[in-house]
Amino acid sequence: MKPHAELDTLVIGGGVVGMSVAYGLARAGERVRLLDEGDDAFRAARGNFGLVWVQGKGLDRPAYARWTLAAAQQWHAFAQELAQHSGVDVELSQIGGLILCMDEAELAQRAAGLAAVRQQLGQPYPFEVLDLKQLRALSPLVGPDVAGAVFCPLDGHVSPLRLLHALFKSFQNLGGELCAGMPVEAIEQRGGVFHVRTGHTEHVAAKLVLAAGLGNRVLAPMVGLEAPVKPVRGQILVTERVQPFLRHPSLHVRQTGEGVVQIGDSKEDVGLDDGTTLAQLARIAERAMRCFPLLKQVNIVRTWGALRVMSPDGFPIYQASTACPGAFVVTCHSGVTLASQHAGALADWIQGGTEPADISGFKAERFHV
Repeated sequence: MKPHAELDTLVIGGGVVGMSVAYGLARAGERVRLLDEGDDAFRAARGNFGLVWVQGKGLDRPAYARWTLAAAQQWHAFAQELAQHSGVDVELSQIGGLILCMDEAELAQRAAGLAAVRQQLGQPYPFEVLDLKQLRALSPLVGPDVAGAVFCPLDGHVSPLRLLHALFKSFQNLGGELCAGMPVEAIEQRGGVFHVRTGHTEHVAAKLVLAAGLGNRVLAPMVGLEAPVKPVRGQILVTERVQPFLRHPSLHVRQTGEGVVQIGDSKEDVGLDDGTTLAQLARIAERAMRCFPLLKQVNIVRTWGALRVMSPDGFPIYQASTACPGAFVVTCHSGVTLASQHAGALADWIQGGTEPADISGFKAERFHV
């Protein structure tokens, strides 16, 4: 006789990716428990910039461009739904975003890349190349060192902390169970159900979702899967509150709903070191001040480093286990942008639906070719 599973699905990982999947499953009526390691984990969500971003994603990978495009197009409805379930406004502003370029060569390269994505997609992929005069019509305080920008009307940003809060509250209000401070020690599939041990507690579930970020490297092999992810550090500066001046977020500078400015522009292969360095922070600040000279008069109030979760090619890993049917691995570095898809089409697949066509090429076997 098949052992009784106390849960439909157990989700491991309480960052934006795990919470989005857990919320989607709970919304569908499943009995879901989420295990979160706690604040000692190297949490990518801590340093998330909060962008909902389309432009530049998916060059030579049209399936990923489609997946991202669909996610961005669903974000308004997703934000409204979270507000209804949680009462939390995630501060979504999706009126378009900018990638600022410091010279004509950089601008031409960006434009060529986006044109290539649009051609590969064969469907509407809106963007506009702006010279400095056109850019200043959107963002008047851009500095004279900027050559121009690429604008995409689908881009935007949210508060990543408010998003996590909304996901937590919505999940719990829909009957989901959150267990914090529970690092996973062992996973077994016996009699067709999963037994997951955390300390002296055993959790039994019919399905299992691994969304533990860097922790997936260790957890995935326990269910016959792979997650060859590595940490890539990003450093962020945060200013004091200033009067609103930046309606449209850029790839490296955005102004939050509270008026503070977040600045980030680094990708560092430094292992598990999530600290900050004066050299990188100075470089990041220097570029930001060239883009927006008014920042020279603004005080920095804090800085931090955070570890992105990156696969060898930078694209997600979505895979169901054949060795342990019912187990899934989900990992990506664009958890905010893709949250609507993770709560929607991906959760539908995990629940027992058809695998979305656009994610079929994102299995770990691609790294062995």
